[in-house]
Amino acid sequence: MHGELIDLPALGPSGPYRAYNRRVVPDVTGAPFAELSMAPRLFVDRALAALRSAPAMPLPARVAALTEASRVFLHDNVSGMSFEDYAGAVSRVSGVPVSVVRRAGAEIANAAVKAESSAYGARPVGAAADWRDTATLAGRGVWTRRGEVFAVHAAGNHPAPHALWLEALALGYRVAVRPSRREPFTPYRLVSALRAAGFGDDRVVLLPTDHGGADVILAGADLGLVYGGDEVVAKYAGDTTVRTQGPGRSKILVTASADWRDHLDLIVDSVAAHAGVACLNTTTVLVQGDPGPLAAAIAERLAALPSLPPQDDRAVLPVTTAEAAEALERYLRAQAGEGKAWLGGAGIVDELGDGSAVLRPSVYQLDAAPRGGRGVELPFPCVWVAPWSPADGLAPLRETLVLTVLTDDESLVDRLLVEPSISNVYLGDHPTHWLEPGVPHDGYLGEFLMRGKTVIRG
Repeated sequence: MHGELIDLPALGPSGPYRAYNRRVVPDVTGAPFAELSMAPRLFVDRALAALRSAPAMPLPARVAALTEASRVFLHDNVSGMSFEDYAGAVSRVSGVPVSVVRRAGAEIANAAVKAESSAYGARPVGAAADWRDTATLAGRGVWTRRGEVFAVHAAGNHPAPHALWLEALALGYRVAVRPSRREPFTPYRLVSALRAAGFGDDRVVLLPTDHGGADVILAGADLGLVYGGDEVVAKYAGDTTVRTQGPGRSKILVTASADWRDHLDLIVDSVAAHAGVACLNTTTVLVQGDPGPLAAAIAERLAALPSLPPQDDRAVLPVTTAEAAEALERYLRAQAGEGKAWLGGAGIVDELGDGSAVLRPSVYQLDAAPRGGRGVELPFPCVWVAPWSPADGLAPLRETLVLTVLTDDESLVDRLLVEPSISNVYLGDHPTHWLEPGVPHDGYLGEFLMRGKTVIRG
């Protein structure tokens, strides 16, 4: 879409707000594509005050509105854009293939319908959902909110993470979303759909800001969810009011009791699904024995993936500006060190001739697993294949969002489950990118948003 830029206003407690200060959102060629209104400090303060003053909707009304928002998001024209227009816009600015955007949109809509069961699935069995529920209360605890206003600093690498914060609305929070400048279309459409479905303008707002404004939003909320890299995780490490979602560094472990040839489809899918941009994509594959044949087999599969513009229905790889792609290539080479390149050693940049470039896959073999499990995670199919032995223990497997384990060693599984730095353990043929509403992603969000409080009646 060329010509007039798409207008994306802030969505405040009194409706859309078109600011004097606007930021251009470029597409993957570097050309201007949209304009995003930047909310000033006073607007942010007033929006947060309105959220705090708004009473929580009753649970049945919240559930009904979330269900209707799912329909609006997926099927209605929102601010003049059909769902297909929206998917094309997201693909155009983020470089995520349009087919991946469509699937992510369907996942968001599904999460909205299931937000109540997902959110309340985290409720402890010893706590009632309502103090009036005498049948289940019986002198025990009640599950209550830790606050009233929840802030989200959204991710821009993939639309699907927006499915998570819908649980906060199901629990009665009022929500302020700061969109990523890289991809503001998903939160804009989702907030608009929620408002059209019955959540008042003073219950969910969209607040685009600069970095200074981002801190203001977190400071004005009771709790916050922040997506970012290692530096973001370190910044909020000591803040109990902020939950961080950082690099996933997801992994696959193949022990001697499993033959990787029987699981090659699973391994390749875990690396390359979602165009390799998600935190759930596999970053490291550890194999007991010689990693060379496995690395070669992965490389052969990934080399066959086509280079196409992101709006092409057949596209499966991410696209960015040629300049950004070249910077990533330099970084990859610096990080690879003495690793053996089975794929990508000659470069990962495949220019499309319009200022954009496809990020081609890379496969590197390492002599040993990255220390502490902290392998390099990059926004395209990039995998590090390394040897593992029982003598290495759990150290190479730590710092992992999802670990798929191909083994029959139950004692190893026992140890993996109690390792605090491994968030999820999948046994057998389950890709690391598998995720459904109601299962913990990095723990249940409800564990962070809610607490048990003793209530005695009578």
